[in-house]
Amino acid sequence: MSREKEIYKVTLLGSGVNVVLMLFKFVAGVFGHSAAMMADAVHSLSDFATDLVVLAFVRISHKPKDKGHDYGHGKYETLATTLIGVALFAVAAGILIEGAKKIALWAQGGTLTQPGMLALWAALISILLKEIIFQYTHRKAKKLNSQAMEANAWHHRSDALSSIGTAIGIGGAIIGGERWAVLDPIASIVVGAFIVKVAIDLLRKGVGELMEESLPEEVENEILQIVNSVPDVVEPHDLCTRRIGNHYAIEMHILMDGGLPLKEAHDKATEIEHRLKERYGEETHVSIHVEPVENH
Repeated sequence: MSREKEIYKVTLLGSGVNVVLMLFKFVAGVFGHSAAMMADAVHSLSDFATDLVVLAFVRISHKPKDKGHDYGHGKYETLATTLIGVALFAVAAGILIEGAKKIALWAQGGTLTQPGMLALWAALISILLKEIIFQYTHRKAKKLNSQAMEANAWHHRSDALSSIGTAIGIGGAIIGGERWAVLDPIASIVVGAFIVKVAIDLLRKGVGELMEESLPEEVENEILQIVNSVPDVVEPHDLCTRRIGNHYAIEMHILMDGGLPLKEAHDKATEIEHRLKERYGEETHVSIHVEPVENH
């Protein structure tokens, strides 16, 4: 099965789970009178929406290079990651505002409706299903080296963890009675804060790559070690790196003996290119400029 088809398969499975949970949570939130469960339902809705984003952008990112995209379409996958982060942040803001309103109402002497058992069962079922789908999606994302799918996996995990907070809040409100009904909106605030953290992490990663952020220092050091391991190649310098979707772009200058025949110098540069692609994948973009030692 191709990488694109496997990503589609995993994402569609997650979408199916998200649709079922989303509908169940909305029903449980309405009939279970739970603000925390409604917040969790909105989170599941955002999960489903991001699944659609992944499906759309992965198809585009797998298109081959063309006249207008010399480096391919991999950045679309990074853009998908960024959009997921934006969606999560918007969802979290709405949850925080609604939770704060209910807590303010309670603080002013208002009465909050106590949540029912249906909402608690929905939270517990969500924890189980979302953790299972997170483990599956995360494992596949690592295997396929897909940014968007890994972001989507963490979206599943955030839903599982938010459901834990929801379950605690709803359970506490049920056990404590009407006077502790405020635990339900407090739980929704906790859920919102957690989603904000996940959203910021995804946005930092996505925006960094869209702004051509360099690869991590440890990766660049490894690149230099690979280059230095090739005989007759010295002082690799002016190293420039970035990520293009699910693969790397590496550009650098290297020094060789100016007396080497052109073919031999070319073969050395080609050997470096092959070693880098062997380490980081065949789609790695490698550009090497060769300079004679005496002219450096």
